[in-house]
Amino acid sequence: MRARTSDAKLIGLFLDMLAAEQGAGPNTLQAYRRDLTDLSGFLARKGLGFAGAETQSLRDYLADLDTRGFKSSSVARRLSAMRHLFRFLLNERIRSEDPAAILSGPKRGRGLPKVLSIADVDRMLTRAKDLAQASEASSSQRLRAMRLYCLLEVLYATGLRVSELVALPRSAARIDARMIVVRGKGNKERLVPLNEASRRAMADYLAAIEALKAEKKKNAGVSKWLFPSFGESGHLTRQHFARDLKELAAASGLAPRLVSPHVLRHAFASHLLHNGADLRIVQTLLGHTDISTTQIYTHVVEERLKSLVRDLHPLAEK
Repeated sequence: MRARTSDAKLIGLFLDMLAAEQGAGPNTLQAYRRDLTDLSGFLARKGLGFAGAETQSLRDYLADLDTRGFKSSSVARRLSAMRHLFRFLLNERIRSEDPAAILSGPKRGRGLPKVLSIADVDRMLTRAKDLAQASEASSSQRLRAMRLYCLLEVLYATGLRVSELVALPRSAARIDARMIVVRGKGNKERLVPLNEASRRAMADYLAAIEALKAEKKKNAGVSKWLFPSFGESGHLTRQHFARDLKELAAASGLAPRLVSPHVLRHAFASHLLHNGADLRIVQTLLGHTDISTTQIYTHVVEERLKSLVRDLHPLAEK
């Protein structure tokens, strides 16, 4: 029990460092806490803690993850968390050596992102717009449909992370706004352009909110969120939006398992590159710190180059 208590304190110190020095967000911190707590539990069953664990004990843990059926990507993530933790313990002189430094993880190829075609996205947008304009729907149903249509237009126009999208402030919906300021990972800000369709969808959605208030004669205060929750105070949750999106996918004739907010972010990036956008520009729009993260989309560029050579080279077979 003593080792586990000590480990809990070390995890707390480590997470404080990540938040203060690296600007790690709540989701990142929660993932690290979950992974390291699991490691602590494994070591405790061997009578060990972070302060006394050796390389072989950490290897045993990785083997245990494999026995439990963890995917190679999940094992690699746990290994990364271990490396960061023990490097921190070394730097803080809590340990005199780093037992994770020589560990190697499972080899894994980086999978290509799931990408919807332009036609698929268009089908979803058309269906969402039809639902938002359905005359037989009640005012509340129409407002929910308009919110979903607005979310979809803004997401496909900007490629925002879902956490960034649902937390947009109401001020982002100014009809004259050509750009919005987005606060992303590590509390970093970036400018993202808006297109006409997304600006109009936001304006129509806010107008519908005001119309419903007038209809129900409510004098509720104005929420600071663009997408406030219809229930408790705060903004729409990521999980709620993901569920609504899967229902929309099914209504559009698409497999719900292939559609998520992150898949639409991939679609935004892939469709831009397919139409000739520069990889560095896409990196900036997505808020990627490292270009290597954006390079997962280079398969789109490669396919485009192949088609250009095939179609335009004078000696290409016709």
